[in-house]
Amino acid sequence: MSNPWVVLVATVVIIALSAFFVAVEFAMLAARKHRLEDAAASSRSARAALRSSSELTLLLAGSQLGITAATLALGAITKPAVHHWLTPVFETWGWPLWVADVAGFVLALVIVTFLHLVVGEMAPKSWAIAHPETSATMLALPMRAFMWATRPALRALNEAANWCLRRVGVEPVDEMAVGSDPASLRHLVEHSANVGALDAGFGRQLSQALDLQRLTVGELVDPAASPVGVPAAATAADVQRASLGSGHLRILVQDAGRFTGTVHVRDTLTADPATPVAGLVRGVPTLAASTPVAQAFATMRDGRHHLAVVEGAPGADGPRVVTLADVLQRLLPRTTTPA
Repeated sequence: MSNPWVVLVATVVIIALSAFFVAVEFAMLAARKHRLEDAAASSRSARAALRSSSELTLLLAGSQLGITAATLALGAITKPAVHHWLTPVFETWGWPLWVADVAGFVLALVIVTFLHLVVGEMAPKSWAIAHPETSATMLALPMRAFMWATRPALRALNEAANWCLRRVGVEPVDEMAVGSDPASLRHLVEHSANVGALDAGFGRQLSQALDLQRLTVGELVDPAASPVGVPAAATAADVQRASLGSGHLRILVQDAGRFTGTVHVRDTLTADPATPVAGLVRGVPTLAASTPVAQAFATMRDGRHHLAVVEGAPGADGPRVVTLADVLQRLLPRTTTPA
């Protein structure tokens, strides 16, 4: 192909196709599925992008097929044409034919590779990563059309790749995993703190927050600290004395050897000292020592309880108490809140 205009147009089309497939690949890898779901209600392109995200391996196979075809086309059309044009130029400089031919081949390879890498791959990749949802939505419909036309070939290629993966013990998936587990997040926090990208104090607090997923209330309570309580027949004066002696605002009420509720000392201030506290008792949740702290915190928050009774704590000879202050102290060591 010696017509320079035909070669130029073909080169532009091939590089544009390569850029298209590269942008599709990186856009679908970087796009957040929940954002595509939000846009899918009012956008046909977003719905197409959402369908592509559910068959990601097939889409990646299509992208790789398109990029490979574009690379081969550049090698078959553009590089020989540039080589053909450059070799006579070098001959006019007095170079031997074989030197001119080698120089033309090398320079043609450099030019085509540069155009393909910079214009056909790196630029669209950067654009897709910078605007993942926009690029995924914009390119979804033409990519779906390409996938429809080449689906049998893509399925065959994908199955061949999956067969190779299974032979080495890897189970292929069709969708990219979203989110991160606590272990991955903990590793990210520790690494960020170690390299100075995250303040060490904030890093500790984030790590402690992640620990709440595996920490149990039995590990949080102090087995040596016995709960402060009054009997069910106690009076307002008994609650006030227990509060003064312990420094706690909420005093447990014990009936038949079990803690059945709490009384806030504030509720006794306007009552007669001899008034029984039975009418002032508020419920208190009872948790097993194996209850995760995160679950205990949710239970206390939903029920608006500031403390919970923990049964079966290791090393304890009876029920123990965990408070919201204990959880906050774990998250924020400098924070103190009265129970």
